[in-house]
Amino acid sequence: MPSHSFKAMILAAGRGERMRPLTDTLPKPLLRAGKHMLIEYHLQNLVQAGFRDIVINHAYLGYMIEAALGDGQRYGLHITYSKETTVLETAGGITNALPLLTRCSANQPFLVVNADIFCQIDYAILLPALQRLQINSDGELAHLVLVDNPPHHPDGDFFLEQGRLTARGLHKLTFSGIGVYHPDFFSQVAPGTATKLSLLLGQAIPLNKIRGEYYSGIWMDIGTPERLQWLTAHIKDIKWQ
Repeated sequence: MPSHSFKAMILAAGRGERMRPLTDTLPKPLLRAGKHMLIEYHLQNLVQAGFRDIVINHAYLGYMIEAALGDGQRYGLHITYSKETTVLETAGGITNALPLLTRCSANQPFLVVNADIFCQIDYAILLPALQRLQINSDGELAHLVLVDNPPHHPDGDFFLEQGRLTARGLHKLTFSGIGVYHPDFFSQVAPGTATKLSLLLGQAIPLNKIRGEYYSGIWMDIGTPERLQWLTAHIKDIKWQ
């Protein structure tokens, strides 16, 4: 796919406590499943979807991430790093990286992906959401990808009704860790402040400001050594779209 001007951010600053002892000496995004590190699957998919400018935040053992990925040239993209010295949580980490994500335009929406998931999604399907948020005619602030509830999270996170996240509905789905955001979504977060993404979403959903879509393909939250072991054993059988 031809490149475009939208940027993407990979969230890689987590400590990975549940992955210990694997993460005692290695940051979780650099753990391997099959032939590649977890974060490399995202980089490959992002390049295929036309993304060329990637921001990666890091904290714990972050220097190892920079050493492993470099400037991104060998992946066909350009990587910039957003370093964190204190725990900022998801929304705080994204806010900290906004100067890098909006360097060309203060109103440019961007894609954000959790580093510790494995997903077969074609990120190009989110280009319409990015283009819609760029126009921002109805005040929409974010667009989330939701998936079926995994066994370890049976209660889900959000209701999705007619393409909107709602406070009530028939069946909750799980947030995949993949979303598109307008910079205004983070306008109330002071730089350097630890802020959870769930807090901002809880404020915006009743205002009908968050859209979403359901993804039914392969998705895993690689949150434990056992899930990583399962993925490593089965990854050769996964058929990529």
